[in-house]
Amino acid sequence: MAEKSVTDMLALLRELFTQAQGPRALLEQLSQEALEAECAQHLQAQRHERTGERQGYRNGYKPRKLQTRVGTLEMTVPQVRDTEPYQPSLWGKWQRHERALLVACAEMYYQGVSTRRVQEVLQTMCEGQISAMTVSRIAQELDEKLAGFRRRSLKAVAYPYLQIDARYEHVRLDGKVVSQAVLVVMGYNALGRREILDWRVADSESESSWGELFRDLKDRGLHGVLLVTSDAHGGIRAALQRHLQGVSWQRCQVHFKRELSQRVGSKRYHELQADLRAVFSGEDQAECLRRREEMAQKWGEKYPKVATMLEGVEDCLAVLAFPAAHRKRLASTNHAENLMRQLRRRTAAVGIFPNVASLDRLIGAQLLEIHEQWLTARKPTFNMAEVKLPPGQEAAAVAAA
Repeated sequence: MAEKSVTDMLALLRELFTQAQGPRALLEQLSQEALEAECAQHLQAQRHERTGERQGYRNGYKPRKLQTRVGTLEMTVPQVRDTEPYQPSLWGKWQRHERALLVACAEMYYQGVSTRRVQEVLQTMCEGQISAMTVSRIAQELDEKLAGFRRRSLKAVAYPYLQIDARYEHVRLDGKVVSQAVLVVMGYNALGRREILDWRVADSESESSWGELFRDLKDRGLHGVLLVTSDAHGGIRAALQRHLQGVSWQRCQVHFKRELSQRVGSKRYHELQADLRAVFSGEDQAECLRRREEMAQKWGEKYPKVATMLEGVEDCLAVLAFPAAHRKRLASTNHAENLMRQLRRRTAAVGIFPNVASLDRLIGAQLLEIHEQWLTARKPTFNMAEVKLPPGQEAAAVAAA
């Protein structure tokens, strides 16, 4: 009987491999059997089996597709009831940031502050299957991973360049909806690669909020910082002067251009922008400042506020002390703003967060995935061979280049 079964199996395999879609059909059948076995393990019982360990019952199937190198597999996923939903390991049910989004939406739902929009998000992401136990388990898993990420040591490598930025989200606190600042610090390490160093949810961009963040970074071993790029927010500047003394500050040129453009009418907007580009394109600081004076004389008579603001151009020129190949990326917070836009695409699905922890979790999960993508990029962002690094890290930078 066994020999006949083996013979039949070999005959079936030969038939399958002679067909164009044979490998796909075979993989589809094996994968389906794997789903059945995994579901039985999830329930701790086979189909129609009566055991004291059974955790639930089968409840039909749902069709689902799986993209593979041999084609799209048409499969049916077993459904269960009276227990935690069965999530097949063949599919990553949720990425980390999607799991955090699920928790945020679920918290809103259970606290009675959900909206039709939140219900639609939950239905799309969770396929109608979500329980308080699921939410608790996912939240605990995410919190542990994010805590480890935030506590990691920064002593092993220097971070010559930092870019910092903030955005605001709506959070429900004590029955009221308030704005909370999300502070993010990204850095370029001595190997030229980008990293997410830390983030924080705070009441505002105050000196104390940024100062606490910088202090935590130094406690974790942040060192070798040469340049910090940010906008001209007073809280940032005060915190930098107190906690990162001696570090050059680069005022974001893009923010400066926007602020200056608000002082003239739309008819002369492009002319003003062209003059500013000419100022910033000087080969050295002296040339830039000379062009600044010429621009101030040109615009000062009709737009005195423009001339006054042009006195701040020098803060936008710190980048000139660094390698020419690095200046374009370091002159503004464009990279940080792009990062903030990625975060916004996720937080927009929630709208109003039920609490600070929910916001912190979703932001952190998204940042952790972005951080991992950056570290595994094929090439570093910068060639750090020309940068004056702390002793012992120059060789590593040259090797990476």
